[in-house]
Amino acid sequence: MEINLKNMATEKRNVKTMELDCMSSFEIVSIMNSEDQSVPIAIHPHLKSIAQIADWVAKAIMAGGHLYYIGAGTSGRLGVLDSVECPPTFGVNSNTVVGLIAGGDGAFVKAKEGAEDSKILGRNDLIEVNLTNKDVVIGIAASGRTPYVIGALEYANEVGCKTATISCNKDSEIGKVAKLAVDVVVGPEVLTGSTRLKAGTAQKMILNMISTTAMVQCGKVYQNLMVDVQQTNQKLCVRARQIVQEATGVDKQMADQVLSQAQGSCKSAIIMILTGCSYEKALQLLEDANGQVRTAIEKEMKL
Repeated sequence: MEINLKNMATEKRNVKTMELDCMSSFEIVSIMNSEDQSVPIAIHPHLKSIAQIADWVAKAIMAGGHLYYIGAGTSGRLGVLDSVECPPTFGVNSNTVVGLIAGGDGAFVKAKEGAEDSKILGRNDLIEVNLTNKDVVIGIAASGRTPYVIGALEYANEVGCKTATISCNKDSEIGKVAKLAVDVVVGPEVLTGSTRLKAGTAQKMILNMISTTAMVQCGKVYQNLMVDVQQTNQKLCVRARQIVQEATGVDKQMADQVLSQAQGSCKSAIIMILTGCSYEKALQLLEDANGQVRTAIEKEMKL
């Protein structure tokens, strides 16, 4: 059966760029900048739904579950991109937030033609990661019709997962399969059908919201500081020290000293400095507070 793209907003021609090939470089980047400004406006009506998805994700992670992004092409790559940023930023395991892309990991850099057209492949990819009903699955497809994503969502529903979708066409096919759909219509692209542009920007913004909000709820943030940052390079070691300094007001030497005592944990170092407790006590306070630094400090200070 031939795919009908005519009625999809992501496939329509943008009347403002019909002479794109005649424009100067400055005119092109100007019209792109102008069109991009419509993206956050299009997202705004969906904030309650996005927040609900983030709450699902936080609850799943705190219960030992996982978040799986699943998509093809640009959409799949955006899911992978968000997932791989979570371990260094929030200190979660690499299997806590996972991006699955049609065609496998190799498709991130080189498209595997036809993979997105298979519902069975989407289903099998979730079977392979041992999906359970404690997990959340988010299907991502700008067109809103990708069979690979639909197959994955159908399987996730069978397992009993919370399922959500992100697309850029109204009443999307993937949205009809999920428990919650976010269909953000950003309109025709500057370059017709190139959904790596406005559609991709919208998807990236929404993924940022979901993962960041969920991680805040999971206790990975104190104030607005990423207190579970992993110190895997020199820059991040300096950032860890600065986080402790910002949170407590101590000088560089004290921050380094307490971080060393806390075995590199910003969370523990902050609690130790602000409450005057030992490293062992800080660990206990964190455990009792489900990893929430603010709760741990307030509980200790009230005693």
